[in-house]
Amino acid sequence: MDVIRIILSVIIPPVGVFLQVGLGLQFWLNILLTLLGYFPGLIHAVWVILRK
Repeated sequence: MDVIRIILSVIIPPVGVFLQVGLGLQFWLNILLTLLGYFPGLIHAVWVILRK
């Protein structure tokens, strides 16, 4: 399942984070990072998914 989340994170980073943690702080932080730039949001999304 992590592979699917990572693939979705490459396309839209907040989706992968949402599937991992729901509507928590990490999700909103990822939306903010994605709005500031695609790559910070992508790096954060992969970090959140692989952290568990």
